[in-house]
Amino acid sequence: MRRKASPMTAVLDRPAVPASPASALVCRNCSARYPLGAQHACLECFGPLEIGYDPAALAGVSRADIIAGPHSIWRYAGFLPVGQDPLTRVDSSTGMTPLIRADRLADELGFTAPVWIKDDSANPTHSFKDRVVSVAITAARELGFDRIACASTGNLANSVAAHAARIGMRSIIFIPSDLEPAKVIQTAVYGATLVGIDGSYDDVNRLCSELSELDEFESTAFVNVNVRPYYAEGSKTLGFEVAEQLGWRLPAQIVAPMASGSLLTKVHKAFRELSSAGLVSRSSWRVFGAQSAGCSPIATAFENGWDVVRPVKPTGIAKSLNIGSPADGPYALDAVRSTGGAMAQVTDDEIRAGILLLARTTGVFAETAGGVTVAVLRKLSESGALDTGQETVVYNTGDGLKTLDAVSDTAQLTAVIPPTVKAIRNAGLL
Repeated sequence: MRRKASPMTAVLDRPAVPASPASALVCRNCSARYPLGAQHACLECFGPLEIGYDPAALAGVSRADIIAGPHSIWRYAGFLPVGQDPLTRVDSSTGMTPLIRADRLADELGFTAPVWIKDDSANPTHSFKDRVVSVAITAARELGFDRIACASTGNLANSVAAHAARIGMRSIIFIPSDLEPAKVIQTAVYGATLVGIDGSYDDVNRLCSELSELDEFESTAFVNVNVRPYYAEGSKTLGFEVAEQLGWRLPAQIVAPMASGSLLTKVHKAFRELSSAGLVSRSSWRVFGAQSAGCSPIATAFENGWDVVRPVKPTGIAKSLNIGSPADGPYALDAVRSTGGAMAQVTDDEIRAGILLLARTTGVFAETAGGVTVAVLRKLSESGALDTGQETVVYNTGDGLKTLDAVSDTAQLTAVIPPTVKAIRNAGLL
């Protein structure tokens, strides 16, 4: 369903479309290379594929090019595998979300250096998933698919349904049947075919992998299966934006939530690409990962010094992070260890406290994944693993309105009184 130029516009009147900087699909395990296309696993070792780029093409991107671009993730098209032609982009004005200086949070946690909250709840469907879906659905268009699909823990389902509705593409979405009601409603309202599966996210993802091989799904792009290499690149824009918003420099430390582990690895990749392209001064940074104790296979591997991430059965309130067999877990371990960072896991009570702490000190209401990240920020700073004297960026990936149940017992009315001044006084509110 490729968009075509208006018949009123001559082809010669259109500006030339830059070539994609993407050069191949590259295996993250054995480095085997494949032509660009809808493929996600290496035929040699079955390792995951990612996008490889022409270094000269990336080096040709200037700050001026980026600043002249749209006020969305597509200002970074020169670092993305698709969307060089504006007519093929699926642009919902995703990105350029607030980077909030959190001085009160920093003071409460004993930081002497700035702490920033990158608040991706400000995206169109209120999570960072709009970034990855914008890139994935653009890739699906350019590769000739006419239906989009996904396995999701909630936020991805919201975003896929909304993006498909925007361009009139058919969508079919598979979720665990016990997701938070707000996330189910927000997906269904866009008119998607929404299928609940009696099982965990890992069960849903396995089913989607099987479906993607069927002839009946030949024209379907599964964003986190057959077009996953493109999908994952959208997370890099979280790294690009932070650098631009900080005045073209990199923070010393970042703290990110981990489900599959992909977001953390792609922000790390974005920082490397910006450094190699000369768009920021070369500097070191440390990467920190956050997980819920109810589903902490990556953090557990880190804490035990393991190189292998052992699958777990997810539990706990942070359902958007409940991936028991995380595909990018080993690469998240590599990113954290290579930069001298750390990982930690936090309990449901600590997650709730993290949500309330962030809201009380910054005015940002995060979903449970944000509570995980803030709670881990606190835990790592108190242990000394994270340096409170270094500038730190914390990623909030979703809106608290999606997970109201997590704090509904603690966020209550202060008092219920008659409408009189005397009642105000009696309640000690003056």
